[in-house]
Amino acid sequence: MPHVLVAGKIDAAGLTILQQADGITFDYVEEVSEESYRPYLANADGLVIRTQPLTSASIEMAEKLRIVSRHGVGYDSVDLQALQARGIALAIVGDVNSLSVAEHTIGLLFALSKKTLASDAGVRNGDWAWRDRDRPFELAQKNLLVVGMGRIGRRVAELASRLGMSVRGYDPKLPDMAWPDLGYGRETDLHLALASADIVTVCVPKGDKPLIGAPELSAMKRTALLVNTARGGVVDEAALAAAISKGEIAGAGVDVFDDEPPLRSNPLLHSDRVIVSPHVAGLTVESARRMSIASVRNVLDYFEGRLDPDLLVGKPVESA
Repeated sequence: MPHVLVAGKIDAAGLTILQQADGITFDYVEEVSEESYRPYLANADGLVIRTQPLTSASIEMAEKLRIVSRHGVGYDSVDLQALQARGIALAIVGDVNSLSVAEHTIGLLFALSKKTLASDAGVRNGDWAWRDRDRPFELAQKNLLVVGMGRIGRRVAELASRLGMSVRGYDPKLPDMAWPDLGYGRETDLHLALASADIVTVCVPKGDKPLIGAPELSAMKRTALLVNTARGGVVDEAALAAAISKGEIAGAGVDVFDDEPPLRSNPLLHSDRVIVSPHVAGLTVESARRMSIASVRNVLDYFEGRLDPDLLVGKPVESA
């Protein structure tokens, strides 16, 4: 009888599926931390995990573990090499939260362009005259560069186009043949693309080093905005804070951080030209339910021998 560990609070819909599944038992730990779920690993045949780390040390403790299902599409918090060394499968959910992330990205663009935080503060502090000192601007006709044209990037591009923005994309990993079908212009030189963009949104997985650092930020317009709803580490946080402080770019919207939660000393938290959110872009009511169902379903499908191979990360691992 497979035993499943759900590490981190998920929508009730996924728990209902587990409760109704024949021959399945499970533990549920709501706290999103590695320390909280470790005591339950020894009994786990399957693991559903949120954004907290799954390190090699934890994997060693899970002697029965055969399948890990991420409650999302990113897996930079998981030690994939350690899983593969043990022959443990790693699955991600499909296209269940791209719309939510794209809408949040556009929401940050609106909040930045309309100067929502400063406007709100002005009214609350009795500074009605703010309206004549710092004017908002329209998104229509602005040049948007989407860095990363995967599912989320394409959704952002679609929504932005409907707002009248001029959209171009940069994604060296996307085959040439795919671009005509997207309907957006392609940039092949990141620095040149950054220099012509009014707004930049980052929609790429985390790599070995930041994709957007000091050189890239210095290439941008002084009036440009940057939004990161991808992963912490894709944009160099120190370089971003410095660029905003020095006026090299106008502002930023940040949903993801190197450390989550970020340290209170993080300079991005102390700039009135930065809007932050707690890695919540993909956590709408609707997408949270879809992710809960999909991540639990992946574990059950694995044990039933019918997990979609397209949802597996790395080399295929045979179901038990």
